[in-house]
Amino acid sequence: MQFICIFGVFVADLCFYSEKIPIKGETVLGKDHLVGPGGKGSNQAIAAARLNGKVNFITKMGEDSHANMAFKIYKDAGVITNSITKDKNLSTGVAGIMIDNDGSNAINIVPGAAAQLNNKDIDNNLEILKKSKIFLTQMETPDEVTIYSLKKAKENNCLTILNPAPARKINEENFALLDFFTPNETEAEFYLKNKITTEEDIKIAGREFLKKGVKNIIITLGERGVYFANENDEYFIDALKLKDQVVDTTGAGDAFNGAFAVGLANDLKFKDALIFANKVAGISTTRAGAASSMPTFKEVNNY
Repeated sequence: MQFICIFGVFVADLCFYSEKIPIKGETVLGKDHLVGPGGKGSNQAIAAARLNGKVNFITKMGEDSHANMAFKIYKDAGVITNSITKDKNLSTGVAGIMIDNDGSNAINIVPGAAAQLNNKDIDNNLEILKKSKIFLTQMETPDEVTIYSLKKAKENNCLTILNPAPARKINEENFALLDFFTPNETEAEFYLKNKITTEEDIKIAGREFLKKGVKNIIITLGERGVYFANENDEYFIDALKLKDQVVDTTGAGDAFNGAFAVGLANDLKFKDALIFANKVAGISTTRAGAASSMPTFKEVNNY
């Protein structure tokens, strides 16, 4: 197993469960709520560590009860925390998550301290990049720092993975920094400005991302599985058949990305890494919460 470096955000997830997600101006009566660790980068770090990944996580948070919760779960999961900055003058981020009966969700994230991440936070951790095989990040950190982190990762010979969530503008020349680009259907539509509905639409989208300079495009398709393409290969992989067991899809994308990074760090072939990641993501949807839903390597093997 080779090292994985993940750059991203930690927030405390405030999850609210009800029959439906309220529309603008609507109040609904909830059934339950929980408070737990979240943020895409943090979720992905926990997912990878629980799968026996050797994970360094670069982020920034406050010195408060939410940060204490984060460090406890990192210790339990095995995430290496030397690269996490704590600032007593800033508040740790939070996210409000609405979840309906089908496990679908709507999320409002306030990054807090992580919004203050800057290029110096990457420069201070170049030794971690140098010893890592995989670098994984998302779009919850400030745009300039996200791109800077990818450039530094490439300079230090990491395989780069960008999970573009939430979808935000990427300058065309920066797609060439990406060894793996992992949007879901909605995010892919954002970048291509086209609806993606049919299997042919997905294939066309894949070719468009490759033209932009992405080396390997992975479009996650929820219950339809995942699509992969590069200059040599193109295929779909089915999702686990879990329709009646789905509880909460909140962390599924993060489970997928964290698990895919572990597969690559273990030198799995791309298709095998994707099959593994698909399985991990599927299992995560059968449990409530985001970080709390991430399975261990033993649980995945025994599923």
